[in-house]
Amino acid sequence: MTLNAPMRAVGPLLTAICKIQPSPEHLTPLHPDFLQVCLSAKCYKIGYSILEDDIYKVDQPRDFFLYCYYGGMICIGQKRFAKALELFHNVVTAPMSSMNAIAVEAYKKYILVSLIHLRQFSSTFPKYTSSVAQRNLKNFSQPYIELANSYSTGNISELQAFVQANQEKFENGNNLGLVKQVVSSMYKRNIQRLTQTYLTLSLQDIANTAQINSPKEAEMHVLEMIEDGEIYATINQKDGMVRFLEDPEQYKTCEMIEHIDSSIQRIMKLSKKLTTMDESMSCDPLYLSKVGRERQRFDFDDFDNVPQKFNL
Repeated sequence: MTLNAPMRAVGPLLTAICKIQPSPEHLTPLHPDFLQVCLSAKCYKIGYSILEDDIYKVDQPRDFFLYCYYGGMICIGQKRFAKALELFHNVVTAPMSSMNAIAVEAYKKYILVSLIHLRQFSSTFPKYTSSVAQRNLKNFSQPYIELANSYSTGNISELQAFVQANQEKFENGNNLGLVKQVVSSMYKRNIQRLTQTYLTLSLQDIANTAQINSPKEAEMHVLEMIEDGEIYATINQKDGMVRFLEDPEQYKTCEMIEHIDSSIQRIMKLSKKLTTMDESMSCDPLYLSKVGRERQRFDFDDFDNVPQKFNL
């Protein structure tokens, strides 16, 4: 990194990870360094190769935070927004006793990727999120929360005005590129909503309703969405009409069956891991001693005055 030649470190670090990693489910201290040099060298595909393994064992919390943060950025470079969202979510909801800069930056990108990929953002944290994160993350990410609120209105000009007014803040956080993708995704969001109401629309009507500059630009967005599998439609070039179709997936192809099977196998593996961890924890002396101390707080005599009624 000092020599500004990150590519030189990609191969050696990947080899080192393979040699010192006890199994693919172990996170080593070299994982974050490897993902960082892959980001700097723009070797997103090579970096993504180690993100396909599920991680179950972590030695240092900081390694996990950095692994998920850099991994999320690698996924953004690969346009794998669903995986990026998963990794940033892991950072935001991970146990933490104090706020850290990695979680703050991950939360900002989590908001942006949610808008790009899901076309919406929920500011409600899952119940298992640490109280520290729930209390502080929003305070450090106000411009991004406001961006999400502006996005939810569906007004392109209002969103563009907000981005323009806060451009310096987004640029300082190295998130301006993602913010521009958020603005672009609003056009697709508005088009996607049209599929829920209309069966056929002209490109001119789509441009007017989705607040797109021209029918040609509207056609470009529709073609991109068809290619990405976000909508199902056909375009009649002769009269400029778009016909929206139902999802053709019948869930009976070999590829779909293999996908379902791999998902089931992954869930079964995770279930076994959780069972093993639960058994291990229930036999841990430190855990048992802590539970014993907690139980001593309660005395059965405290409940003597509680009135009891039994209707037999």
